[in-house]
Amino acid sequence: MARREARGRRPEQQRLAVTETRSRDLITALDEASLSRFHMRAVLASGMGFFTDAYDLFVIGVASALITKDWNLSPGHLALLNSTMLFAAFTGACVFGRFADLIGRKHVYWLVAAITIAGALGSAVAPSYWVLIGFRFLLGFGVGGDYPVSAVMVSEYANRKDRGKLVGMVFGTQALGLIVGPLIALSLLGAGLGNDTVWRILLGLGALPAAGVIYLRTRMPESPRYQVQVQGQAKQAASRMADFTGGQVTASGSAGARQQMGLRAFLTNRHWLILLAGTAGTWFLLDYAYYGNTISTPQILSLISPTASTMTKITLQLAIFAVAAVPGYVLAIARLDRIGHRRLQLVGFAMMGACFLIIAAIPGMTTAVVPFLLVYGVSYFFTEFGPNMTTFVMPSELYPITMRATGHGISAGIGKLGAFIGVFLFPLLNDWLGLRGTLLLTAGVAMLGFALTLVLPEPAGRSLEDMPTSTRARPLRLASQHQPAEDPASAA
Repeated sequence: MARREARGRRPEQQRLAVTETRSRDLITALDEASLSRFHMRAVLASGMGFFTDAYDLFVIGVASALITKDWNLSPGHLALLNSTMLFAAFTGACVFGRFADLIGRKHVYWLVAAITIAGALGSAVAPSYWVLIGFRFLLGFGVGGDYPVSAVMVSEYANRKDRGKLVGMVFGTQALGLIVGPLIALSLLGAGLGNDTVWRILLGLGALPAAGVIYLRTRMPESPRYQVQVQGQAKQAASRMADFTGGQVTASGSAGARQQMGLRAFLTNRHWLILLAGTAGTWFLLDYAYYGNTISTPQILSLISPTASTMTKITLQLAIFAVAAVPGYVLAIARLDRIGHRRLQLVGFAMMGACFLIIAAIPGMTTAVVPFLLVYGVSYFFTEFGPNMTTFVMPSELYPITMRATGHGISAGIGKLGAFIGVFLFPLLNDWLGLRGTLLLTAGVAMLGFALTLVLPEPAGRSLEDMPTSTRARPLRLASQHQPAEDPASAA
């Protein structure tokens, strides 16, 4: 009976079975491992880099307010300065996400940190507006590249029970990046330093944690799942994991067939295109709303309270982050795997849309500081306790090993394109529609995000290796070590 079933299988299904049985020991050991110190080491290496990314992305909201006074920027120049890094992040995420699938996660892991150092230092010493724009673009290119590799690296180290929590902890370092920038700005301004000195220090400080990131990441082993399933180096992966985990994850090192899928095959497969529409589309919509409002918060507060000083507006921005956003991050990390990743995204989008609708629909909300901040703060809470967390987590789970960083990179890149559009358009939309009209549009964007989330499956609690087959994907094109390689043109 078993022999007849084996003879009835197609060749690629037989090779898939070989891969699963020979490499399953290590994969199962990773899936079932208890939450341990080696997981925290992986989270630290990725999270410290993501803290730097968040700091660099969001500090421009404070710095640009000072640069505008120092260099007398027009609204158009201000919009470009606030959004340049986000457009660069779009290109960086797509490029480095693909490289991480082609050459390995670890090579890209430390390279993007080196690029952020150069971009941050160059921004700090920029002598003119256009030079500053150039270095902000370089910085964004590195930051964008860090998104897919940081998420995928931790996702592939994680056990299935705590995967959302571990990847969420990486993303949660964004909360620190949101808070540290305004805190440093307040300290420097309070010390009596001039605007020119303060914004240069703010932009340059992003290079310091990035230097530590390079050290941590060069000491991390390659993703064990990538080594086994793509590189065919099961023995090396098992040995490195035994060393890295102090013997907590041990498995046989038998080599199996290597999985391959070209970019062309990925982008012409209806199943993967639907998932890309879900992960990239929801990230685009979330980032349009989130970055447009977050980076433009000083300008929003200026509209609500025109007489407030720069330090007052920075303090209010910091208070919103600390009181509303941080608890959202913490609760999302704690409850993500229990609630479900898809379900939490649905709840978050729904509440975001409701909050922005309330602000836009109720007369006087955009001129009364306290009511505005209360509802605005609730929207921030459900952004973090919802799609801002889950749009980062889910693309690291839903795609096959050969396309996981590519899928995450495309999703993150499209997300940052939405952020670029949101930040660039916010000052213009505010001129055309007013603050109420702009936030009403944002409410509509959030509800579109809710609808698009419905196309995604629920990945919480499932093994990464079970995800593609359980969502009825076509069989992956596989090649054993004795088969000819795929056409390089289709694998690029």
